[in-house]
Formats: sequence, C-alpha cells, structure tokens
Amino acid sequence: MSSVTQIPDISTTPAWEALRKHHQQIGDTHLRQFFDDDPERGARFTVTVGDLYIDYSKHRITAETVRLLVDLARTAGLEDRRDAMFAGVHINTSEDRAVLHTALRLPRNADLHVDGQDVVADVHAVLDAMGDFTDRLRSGEWVGATGKRIRCVVNIGIGGSDLGPVMVDRALRHYADAGISARFVSNVDPADLTAKLAGLDPATTLFVVASKTFSTLETLTNATAARRWLTDALGDAAVSKHFVAVSTNAALVEEFGIDTANMFGFWDWVGGRYSVDSAIGLSVMAVIGRERFAEFLSGFHIVDEHFRTAPLESNAPALLGLIGLWYSNFFGAQSRAVLPYSNDLDRFAAYLQQLTMESNGKSTRVDGTAVSTDTGEIYWGEPGTNGQHAFYQLLHQGTRLIPADFIGFSQPVDDLATADGTGSMHDLLMSNFFAQTQVLAFGKSAEEIAAEGTSPDVVPHKVMPGNRPTTSILATQLTPSVLGQLIALYEHQVFTEGVVWGIDSFDQWGVELGKTQAKALLPVLTEDAAPPRQTDSSTDALVRRYRVERGRAS
Repeated sequence: MSSVTQIPDISTTPAWEALRKHHQQIGDTHLRQFFDDDPERGARFTVTVGDLYIDYSKHRITAETVRLLVDLARTAGLEDRRDAMFAGVHINTSEDRAVLHTALRLPRNADLHVDGQDVVADVHAVLDAMGDFTDRLRSGEWVGATGKRIRCVVNIGIGGSDLGPVMVDRALRHYADAGISARFVSNVDPADLTAKLAGLDPATTLFVVASKTFSTLETLTNATAARRWLTDALGDAAVSKHFVAVSTNAALVEEFGIDTANMFGFWDWVGGRYSVDSAIGLSVMAVIGRERFAEFLSGFHIVDEHFRTAPLESNAPALLGLIGLWYSNFFGAQSRAVLPYSNDLDRFAAYLQQLTMESNGKSTRVDGTAVSTDTGEIYWGEPGTNGQHAFYQLLHQGTRLIPADFIGFSQPVDDLATADGTGSMHDLLMSNFFAQTQVLAFGKSAEEIAAEGTSPDVVPHKVMPGNRPTTSILATQLTPSVLGQLIALYEHQVFTEGVVWGIDSFDQWGVELGKTQAKALLPVLTEDAAPPRQTDSSTDALVRRYRVERGRAS
C-alpha cells in the first residue's frame, strides 16, 4: 500500500460549515417557492452533455447552493484528483494502482503512457483482437466442433464481469444483427446455469469465461459445470472451439482447455465495476458488432472529456454528484431511486448498485482514519411505469426523503398504438415520466383537494406534500453512444462523491473476508464426519441444521 499523508476532515472545513448554515436557511423551502421566485428556473438549472439534456431544477437548491457545493468540491481537491486519475496517477492508494477505466475509451490517436506502458496501444490491441474474433463469429467463419455456426454466447462471470454485460445486452437488444444472442450466468446456485443452458444446443453454443485471475470460485465452478455439459455431448476436443476466456492468467486458461490465442486480457487498473467497456464486453460485441461497440465507447469518451474539462459550475457529473452529497449529508437522505422510463434499461439500477455501493460503501478514508460523515448512496429502482404501481406511494407520501433520477427518451426504439388505435404508447409512457416529476415536486395541497369537493375526512389522506427532489435526464433515443454517456455520467458522480468524502472509491476490501470464510466453511458442510463446533452458536446451529437436511452427520 502506498503511503498517504493525513488529509483534512472535510466536515471540519469552512466550506462544510457554510453549507450547514445554508441548509438551515433554505432546507425547509418548498420547491413551489423556488419556482415562484424564479420563473426561468426550469431553463436556468439545466446542463447538456453530449446527447443528454439534464434538468436539475426540481432540486432543493439555489444558485448559492451550487456555489457552496462547488467550493466544497474545490476544498476537497476534486479537480486535482480528477486530473490525477486521467493522468494515471495511482489514486487507488490501498492497492497502489492507477485508475484508468477512462483509458478504455480513448481514441486510437490519443497519447497516454503510465508506468512505462503505452496504455492506448495496449487498449486498442485488445479491442482489435476482440473485433477480429467477433467478426469471425458473426460472419460464420468461426464454427463449433461440428461445423455449425455459433448462435448463442453464454457469458460466465460474476460482479462486474456479469452486471455490466447483462445490462448492456438488454439495453441494446435492438442492435443484435447477426443471429447471435447472449445469456449470462453468475450465481453459483446451480439453478442459474441450469436455467441458462435450457434449450441450448452444445454444437451452437460458445462460452465466454470472464475472470481476471481465472480463479474466481463462482465463475470457475460454473465454467467447469458448463464444460462438463459440453464434453458430455461433443467430447473433450470440443472445448477449444466452444470456450474463450477474458483473463490475464494464461497458465490456468490453458490448463482449462482454452486456446490462449482466444484469451482477451485487461489490466489491474480496471476495476470490475468499471470494466464493461473492456474485454469484459466481449459477449456484447459478439451480439452487436465491433462498430456498435465502438459507438458505445465513444459515448463514454464524450462524457469523460466533459468531466475532465468543464468548469465545476457547469460540469454535469460533478454537479449531480455534489447534489447527491447535499441530500446525503445535509438532509439525511440514505438512498437514491433510479427510474428509467425505458424497459430496455430494466437492469440499469442493478448495475448502478454495484457501481456506487461497492465504490463508496466505505467507513475509512484514504489516510486510514475514520470518516466523520455518512458515505455511499444506496441506489435502487425499477423501470417506469412499473414502479408507479409498486413503490411510488412511498416516494410521494412516505416519511423518507428519496431523491430520484428519471431517465427517458424522446424517440422510442419500439412503439405501438394505444388502446383506441390512434395514439402512441411511448407518448403515454413519457406523459407519466413528466407527470411524476411534476407531482413529486409540487404535490397538491389540502386546500386544493378540499376545493374539489373532497370529504373533509379524506382530505388529509389525499394531500401530496411535494418537495420531493428529482433529476430529469432526457435523450433522443437509447443508442450505444447514449448508453455509454449514461454510464460515464454515473461513474463520475460516484468519483466526485468519493473525493469529497475522502475515501478510495476503487478498492473493495469489504467483499474479501466473506469469500475466505466461505472457503473455510465448505468442508464443514460437506465432509462425512460431524463437524467441529463453530465459533458462534448461531452459525453452529445453522450448519448442523443444514447438514441434517442434507442427510449428513451433525
């Protein structure tokens, strides 16, 4: 671990104190008042980056709030930390690594050398290899052991090796144009692999095993079971035509039976949750093709450049990250709802959960001292309008403040007529988008409800208090580029918050101990002899009950 000088506690700075006092002054002001005071507010509090039009006017902020938040970011050194990240400085201090997911989408003519390596050349060498391989796969030049074309790619990975590809595959399903589909296996629960293999023909199935070390327990367990399924049907010699790897461990890949010529690498400076635009996206490229994948990368780069160069006062990811921090640390909000009004983004919130919660779920600052503020927004959500019939009740009338991000598109990829055969179902969808943000912001008062003739006994139950903050993100259409822009928008928000909190957003030590303990417990569950007593009575009782129900001595 690289040594880190003790950093100042952000909550003890004058910038933090100024925000605390500002919150005391405006924290109870209603959004109705903000809009009444400034008729141009809806146009003033917007920012456009790439294809994303971002309206943050329905937040409980003023121009002074923005000024104070930007001052806080500068006090925390956000600009210097941002520049260090893009330059390849080892800002992941606990692992002494550079953080260069932004390099994955640099154009071929860019220049970036880090730790003696030509990073851009390395990245494009892998992209070229991926493109050449997927071209062969999509054209039918690459065939399976029996000579049949590959029709389904099964990605076996977990965490960042699964959540990103799953989300992108679903979001860009309309761009599948080569007769190849993808399925994704992550859970070590055998039900996952069994369900994903159902109906597949081994002769037309290709497996992508995604594990940097090629030793991840869940991934290798599933990969071994998948290999058994394949060889039972086609024999051992078929493995090299039906398995490829995304890994850096050539020895273990070869030992598994995969030709290392079909191994696609990535680097220690890419964290799993930031890796969908690396070789981890091989299954996506197989489905949509190298040209569309390049468009996907270009979308990331658009937002990267905006984040790198735009002043903080008009920097979309920085502003949204700071607004998220405003609610977390000054209003006591603990979560953020992500509500895409696009069913194709039905896994976007799950993807963002890992991005933000694994990145910023920390209680120790980079210098090893304890944080003094809440950290780590909890992201959750579902597509609209499904969520309206599930949890919006709590958003509207509950006691918890839950800021929400609404994501929508002007042009649908699919559209159908409404019930009377004349209208657009997409227009109906988006009318709900706009209505929900309006009602969350402005609500409906008791006086307005009573004026409609509502029974006095019912009036309190129908009051909609409003003052619920939202961001509206609107793009023309969900394209590969726009999806890349959306992902990068959230990546850099997470980074912004982490810098202000003084934490390392790029390690994840909290997931390691459970893995170690699971390995230690496995023989306790499976050995024939009765196990030794566990160190705590709860685990001991659970293990013994499990063994009894599995027919083993307890």
